[in-house]
Amino acid sequence: MLLIWELFFEFFKIGLFAVGGGPATLPFLMDLTQTKPWYTMEELTNMIAISESTPGPLGLNMSTYAGFQTLGLFGGLVSSLGLVFPSVVIIILIAKFLENFNRNRYVQAAFRCIRPAVTALIGGAVYRLCSVSLFVLVEDHYTPAWGSIILAVIVFALLQVKKLKKFHPALWFLVGAVVGIVFQL
Repeated sequence: MLLIWELFFEFFKIGLFAVGGGPATLPFLMDLTQTKPWYTMEELTNMIAISESTPGPLGLNMSTYAGFQTLGLFGGLVSSLGLVFPSVVIIILIAKFLENFNRNRYVQAAFRCIRPAVTALIGGAVYRLCSVSLFVLVEDHYTPAWGSIILAVIVFALLQVKKLKKFHPALWFLVGAVVGIVFQL
């Protein structure tokens, strides 16, 4: 019973403090790899890839995954509920006071400073994801995974082409999967 509340509470905190949606959940989800045995950093990077190619927000997909890994279907439901509960309550409260809320100078000032803080958190998460995805731990040091780095640079460069930006993200995941299978990266 205690584990059920722990799942709910940990994902409740993520839902409450991850202002900005999916990418803003990354630092919190990464922190859980250090403090809880629910999933590893490698599983998180795999789930990010899967979450980006499936419907649903990253945080919700990860909370469901962690809960399911821990307590099966019921755990997935409990952790998912924990993640979305704060947003539902906040949205209901904001909707009630929306007009005054948007015009409040304190709220506007708070969000002007929250956005850069969230950007920094996302940047830190991107840095950590890059270190896991683009480097391989060999014995006691990290070695560049040159094939992965080259693929990341190529995909990034291609995404700068206006016509290619219109392709669905699932196509890019498929390309990455095919390249990984063909070249065993």
